[in-house]
Amino acid sequence: MFNGIDQWLETIPALAVCVIVGLFVMIESLGIPFPAETILIAVVGLISQHALHVPVIWIGVAASAAAIIGDSIGFAIGHRWGRPLFDWLGRKFPKHFGPEEIGYAEQVFQRWGMVAVFFGRFVALLRTFSGPIAGTLKMPYYKFLIANVSGGIVWAGAITSVIYFVGEAADKYFGQFSWIILAVAVVGGIIIGLIIKRRSSKGAAAKRKEEPAAVDR
Repeated sequence: MFNGIDQWLETIPALAVCVIVGLFVMIESLGIPFPAETILIAVVGLISQHALHVPVIWIGVAASAAAIIGDSIGFAIGHRWGRPLFDWLGRKFPKHFGPEEIGYAEQVFQRWGMVAVFFGRFVALLRTFSGPIAGTLKMPYYKFLIANVSGGIVWAGAITSVIYFVGEAADKYFGQFSWIILAVAVVGGIIIGLIIKRRSSKGAAAKRKEEPAAVDR
């Protein structure tokens, strides 16, 4: 069974794998909720297990470039259409673009600016809204670009390096159980991302409830 899967994976051209990873990362960076980080982790995990014969550095470059380009496009979209677009998306997709999610992201970016752009790349909720929110708040593009480029490179480099070496170590020390170790790492990453997103939404909702009470006093 696994031999057949491995043989099929080996037929995928390296360039095609890089393009697919890049497209997924770019889609998420545009402001569309998408599990790009999970896909990136899975691909790098397959490379570490020699199921995909793609230089891992190519994947890192593709992911970082896609993150930078996608966030820049998202910034332009937010700068041009901004709040009307988020209001429309909130009505159509309240689960992903509700006032709590958008309000929380705006509070973070208004307070932290470039720092939020850089570290937002590592947080599930902020990673999706980074470009559009920064554009909506009219952050100077040169500041956004500096934080965007550095954040994209560090994020992609950290993900690819850590997962690749974890996979290599798992293969070396756990042999046939290495796939289980990688699966646990991927599932753990998804769970952590969901927890962060849920807590962020709750925190934003609580903050919005406190603000009217403070005004009434």
